[in-house]
Amino acid sequence: MREVFNTTVNSLQNQEPCVLVSVVRTKGSTPQKPGAKLIVRADGSAAGTLGGGCVEGDIWFAAKELIRSRGTAIVKDYFLNEELAARDGLVCGGTMYFLLDSIQDSTSMLSHLQEIQKAYDGGPAVGLATVVKPPKGSQIPIGKKILIRSDQTKTGTLGSTQLDKHVQRRLSALMDYGQSEFVTRDDGTEVFLEAFTTPPQLVVMGGGHIARCLSELSMSMGFALYIIDDRPEFANPERFPNAINTIVSSYDTGLDRVPVSRNTFIVIATRGHQFDDVAAETAALSQAGYVGLLGSKRKCLMIYQALFERGIPEALIRRIRGPVGLDLGGRTPEEIALSIMAEITMERLGGNGRPMKMPESLFAKAKRQSSQSSVKS
Repeated sequence: MREVFNTTVNSLQNQEPCVLVSVVRTKGSTPQKPGAKLIVRADGSAAGTLGGGCVEGDIWFAAKELIRSRGTAIVKDYFLNEELAARDGLVCGGTMYFLLDSIQDSTSMLSHLQEIQKAYDGGPAVGLATVVKPPKGSQIPIGKKILIRSDQTKTGTLGSTQLDKHVQRRLSALMDYGQSEFVTRDDGTEVFLEAFTTPPQLVVMGGGHIARCLSELSMSMGFALYIIDDRPEFANPERFPNAINTIVSSYDTGLDRVPVSRNTFIVIATRGHQFDDVAAETAALSQAGYVGLLGSKRKCLMIYQALFERGIPEALIRRIRGPVGLDLGGRTPEEIALSIMAEITMERLGGNGRPMKMPESLFAKAKRQSSQSSVKS
């Protein structure tokens, strides 16, 4: 995603016309989900992806035509039927809705994109709302935007004070994890909301075996990693080369050296109960969006009891997920780390943790259609 924005900023700064394509909505099974982007420039070069195959080729062609005609923003839907999908090796059959945003000579869009870049680099989170379908009879154009910042200041308008306030509330709720949402209003207005913030941060309090496994997994998933341990031999760059910072500190002060935000995920995995107590209290009092406690149910029960005895409010204690992770049945450090990152991913992306296995009715449908095909042949 960052590559797409960087390429778009460079194109605008060089006064090169381009079209920014965004997946704003999907139905059924599709190769990409809302938020996926592709930037197409006048010379035909592109950055990003919409899922490849026929989808990307056809949308690329439409974007090139938009540049050639110097047209304004348009919306296209694309039905990926089973035959079309199979031709490109895509096992899917849904509908994708694209916003093709012609942003040539757009000073305001350049300013929006530069603020998004700053959000990725650690600046304040921002949200962008774009009109996909204006209300009936309105003069509001497709592609009209408003930028909302985490301090609730804004630039631009969608043409309606009521609509501006609505998307401002929704974007504020999406900023913690940098999520997207498609909004349909009663008057028929459709708006695509996107929030942008720093990459997710993983803070592991304790530099043992689990931390090392979490280090490898979190790096591959784009997390910025911080390690806190009061022992130099367990918190150092040699042991954790992927970490942004390895902090040698007591567990009651170590978080002071981490830029904790709602997009921060803390895992408490120290070497003993007495250290877990302190780490859990510090993490619960922080601004982190997620706090997980490694250990058995008995151990977590003892930690919760200790926190109650220290006068920590119940609402803060309930923020601590203990035992941390999804029940995958794992026992090794690698398996436990996988269960922890699975739960963090579920929380961050709004999943439910249930198996994606198709229901029996769809399995029966495949069997039935197979039998019908055999009869015809």
